[in-house]
Amino acid sequence: MENASMANSEAESEAQPRGALAIRTLAMPADANPSGDIFGGWVLSQMDIAGGIVARERARGRVATVAITAMTFHLPVYVGDVLCAYVEIEKVGHTSITAWIEAWALRGKGGGRARVTEGQFTFVALDEDGRPRPVPKAEEAP
Repeated sequence: MENASMANSEAESEAQPRGALAIRTLAMPADANPSGDIFGGWVLSQMDIAGGIVARERARGRVATVAITAMTFHLPVYVGDVLCAYVEIEKVGHTSITAWIEAWALRGKGGGRARVTEGQFTFVALDEDGRPRPVPKAEEAP
């Protein structure tokens, strides 16, 4: 079992994040549960913020999260880790944007980098009144 764990750890250290870096933030003691691990909900909210930034840029305006699917928590995040969220737009529909988001932790004290969470988020572009609106085509000028 130890060899398999070491092989997974080595493979993970060579893996590259999928998508572009959208945010980096420091996991603080206030974000931890009584066991000292960072709450999964905090990690999820950071991923949602990162995805919202990228989706807003692509939609050229306001967006709202409408779905989170395929969410997987691989490893815990610890106080002192720097959480990095990477976003890759997978699909742009008429009013929606689907993005794959990965959270990676930069471990303190030379602990390296590890993918801790990943999932698929869907955002909908909204007009000023909060109603769905078309996402501009990529080639349209801002």
